[in-house]
Amino acid sequence: MPPQSLNCCGEHLAKLRASHKPPLTQELLATKVQRLGLDIDRAAIAKIETQKRRVYDTEIIPLAKALGVNPLTLLTGE
Repeated sequence: MPPQSLNCCGEHLAKLRASHKPPLTQELLATKVQRLGLDIDRAAIAKIETQKRRVYDTEIIPLAKALGVNPLTLLTGE
């Protein structure tokens, strides 16, 4: 039985982070998001990317802002 995915944006988050100019490590992304007021660490970013952690609606906008993308991009990959 395949493991249950706990979010729909983890894969998109990982791709956006890697394609960011310059590429962001999970630690750098966590730092950028923390500066926007969201208490999140590198381990949480890793769990989101591997779909082992849920993403709360209040986390979508700061994550998107830190990556410089529209929040819908995190949800859809487009």
